Formats: sequence, structure tokens, C-alpha cells
Amino acid sequence: MTDPTSPVLRLRGLGWTVGGATIVEDVSLEVAEGEFVAFIGPNGAGKTSLFNLVSGINPATAGTIELDGADITAEPVHARARRGLGRTFQTSSLWPGMTVADHVRLAAQATGHTSYRIWRRADRYARQVADTLERTGLTHRADTPAGSLSHGEKRKLELAVLLVGEPRLILLDEPMAGVSAEEVPALTELIRSVHRDEGRTVLMVEHHMDVLLGLADRLAVMHHGTLLALDTPAAVMADATVQQAYLGEAL
Repeated sequence: MTDPTSPVLRLRGLGWTVGGATIVEDVSLEVAEGEFVAFIGPNGAGKTSLFNLVSGINPATAGTIELDGADITAEPVHARARRGLGRTFQTSSLWPGMTVADHVRLAAQATGHTSYRIWRRADRYARQVADTLERTGLTHRADTPAGSLSHGEKRKLELAVLLVGEPRLILLDEPMAGVSAEEVPALTELIRSVHRDEGRTVLMVEHHMDVLLGLADRLAVMHHGTLLALDTPAAVMADATVQQAYLGEAL
């Protein structure tokens, strides 16, 4: 049984070295259930690389990763997904010719561990798919091919594909990338709803500081593959070390 007082995610001395180059070095942090932690830093700081380690895309070469108290450092991506870890990426991987509803339906079928033939015959996930489209604001686009969506709608669909599996821990890697200024508020509100209304634990990499300051409980500052600071947004923004590290650079 999961200990409700233990962190959902615990990283201890996490590192990744490739060909003698250290990409992520000695990162340790704990994330509580229902918390929103945002990762900031310039390109090359190690933010996405850290997400790749946590989600299992790349194998850690140092340290450990614990999810709900279980050591998942050596587990593959699919095993972590079954434990409730979900991930989106900077670059969209949607099928342009597949409809919005079919994307979500396929994700529901994969999560439900039932055969494609049974799914097609019984359509047992119809309500689950409909609910997910409604909560992400995509009901009116259900029959639209993904390739016809705006960037903001594609990001919503990526979230829908993720949410239909009901993950406990969500990693969002630059969800605002490519999204128009007009679509940012709606996408921000959807992420806020996933976190606060649904109580999900969220880790997010993002360069839009105005978005992060309205969402994050804590900010984690990455610098040359290390964790430079981890605190409330106000404390991090006032930190002299952070200011010095980013003098002349945009957070």
C-alpha cells in the first residue's frame, strides 16, 4: 500500500553521462502528491534530459528514481506508464490523418489492456473517450483529423491522449511551444484544471514565465545539468545566485 505521507517522486543523486560528457549531474528532489513543480533554465540546461531520465527514455548512469516509494530506476518506459507516470514531448507525435476521437480511443484501448478486436466490437471505451474530449475542450473536434488542428488544439489532444489513461504523475515538456498567444490562456487553464481540480501531480518544463508563475507551487532552476535552486516562485526569482547565473539571459 502507498504511504500517503511519502513523496510521489523522489530523485536521489540522479545523473546521466554520455561519452564522457555529463548531461545531468547529482539531481536530488522530492515531489509531493498534488504538487506542481516547474523547471526553468536556458536551452541545454538539462531540463528535457532530466525528464527523459524520469520517464525512462534514457537510462540513468547515476542515482535512483522512486515513484510512490518503488525504485523504478531500471524499469522500461511501459512499466513506468503502468505505474501512473505520463509524459508529453516538445515535438508533436500525432498521426495527421487520424481523427481526434480515434487518438483518444486508441490511447484508452492501450491503457485498458484489451484487444483491438474487442474494442472495435463493443466500443467499451465510448464514455471514457467522450468524457476526456469534454474535459479537454475537444468534443466539437472529435471527428477532425489531427493534422487540421491548430497548435493549441494539438497540445490539448496530446493532453487528452495522456489523461485518458488517468496518470498520477504528469510530465509536460514545453506544452506552450508553437502555441499562438491567443490560445495560451485556454491551454494554461486546462493545465491548471488538471492540477488543481483533478489533484494530479505535475512537472512541467516551460519558457513562458508568466504562465509558470500562475501555475507552479515551486520552481526548479536547472543550470549546466545541475539543480541550481528549488523553492517557491517568489523565493527563486529573488535568489541572488539565480539572478547572477541568468544575468543577461531570459529565464
